Amino acid sequence: MKKHLLSFVLLLSAFGLKAQNCSDIFFSQYVEGFGNDKALGIYNPTMNPIHLNNQYRMIRYSNGSSAAAGENNNEAMINLGNPTIASGQEWVIVIDLVDPAGTGMNMPVDTALQLKADTFLCPDYNTSYTMYFNGNDALSIQKTLDGGNTWQYVDIFAQICDPNMTSNDGTGGWCNIFPYVCSYEQAWTYRHTLIRKSSVMQGTIVNPNPWIVSDQWDSLLSYRFGSPLDSTIKYLGHHKCDCPTGAGINEIDNSVSIQLFPNPVSNNNFTITSSEFMQAIEINNVIGQQVLRKETKHSKQFAVETGNIPKGIYSARIYFSEGKTKTVKLIVQ
Repeated sequence: MKKHLLSFVLLLSAFGLKAQNCSDIFFSQYVEGFGNDKALGIYNPTMNPIHLNNQYRMIRYSNGSSAAAGENNNEAMINLGNPTIASGQEWVIVIDLVDPAGTGMNMPVDTALQLKADTFLCPDYNTSYTMYFNGNDALSIQKTLDGGNTWQYVDIFAQICDPNMTSNDGTGGWCNIFPYVCSYEQAWTYRHTLIRKSSVMQGTIVNPNPWIVSDQWDSLLSYRFGSPLDSTIKYLGHHKCDCPTGAGINEIDNSVSIQLFPNPVSNNNFTITSSEFMQAIEINNVIGQQVLRKETKHSKQFAVETGNIPKGIYSARIYFSEGKTKTVKLIVQ
C-alpha cells in the first residue's frame, strides 16, 4: 500500500509541474534489436553542458508493470552516474555485454552498436535489468534535487502501467515474440529503432494515456523484417532538435568521411583515413581521460600504434584546421 501511495504522489506531483522547453535531458533515440542489441540516446537540448552528478536515474517498467513496481525495485532502476553531456550532444547508452565469448543472455552486443556507445550499463541482469528492455516495456528518466528523497519525472517513454503491455496476449502467444503484437505501442517498439522528432524540445513528465507514438517519434525499419543493424543505428550519437544549443561550434561538417581500419583493433595498430587533411588524433577512454595523442602532420592517412592501451571502448577525436574536430568510436581487443 505504501509503495502504491508513494508512486501515486510522484505521479500526481508531475501534473503540477510545467516542463520548460530546452531545459533538461530527454530520450532522443530507442534501439531494440535482436538479442542484446539494445541502446538509448539521451539528448541535452540546453545551451550549457549538463553534469548528471548522480542526480538522474532510469527505470524500466516491465510488461505493463505499475509505477510502484518499478520505482521500488532496485533491479528495475539504475543510477546514470556522473558523466557530462555537452550542449546539443546525444549521449549513447548501450547494454554492457561485450564479451565475444558470451552466450545466451550474455550474448555480446553487435560490434557496430558497441562503436556507438558513450557508456555501457547493466553488465549483470541480477543487479539491474534496466537495459534489458523489449517491445512491451516502458522507461523513464527521473531527477532528484534533494539527494534522493524525492524524484520527479524528466521524461517517460511509452505508457507506464499500460494494461495492453502484459506478457500474454490472450491467444496463447507472448507479446515479445513475433507475430503476436499485444498493443498499438508494441507494433512500433518491438525490434525497432525510434528517433524523437526534432520538434520535441522537452521530455514527457505526465504519464501518457494513451501513448500516441507518432506524435513525438519516427520509426525506422524493423529488425524483424530484415533491416540491417547498421542502417537503423547510423543516427545514434547525432540528434536534430529545434532547441538552440551551443553544439556544432567546433564540429566539422558530417560530409567529411573518416575511416578506421581495422576496427576493432587486435594487433596494436590501425590506420585512419580522412577525406580532409588531419592535424592530430586524440584517443580518450569512456570517462574522458586521454590515453594517447598523435600529430598527423597535415595528412589524409595516418598509421597509429596503440601500444599498451588496455582492451576496451574508446573515442578517437580527430583534429582538423581552424580547431575543427570529429569524433568516432574505437574498439581495442
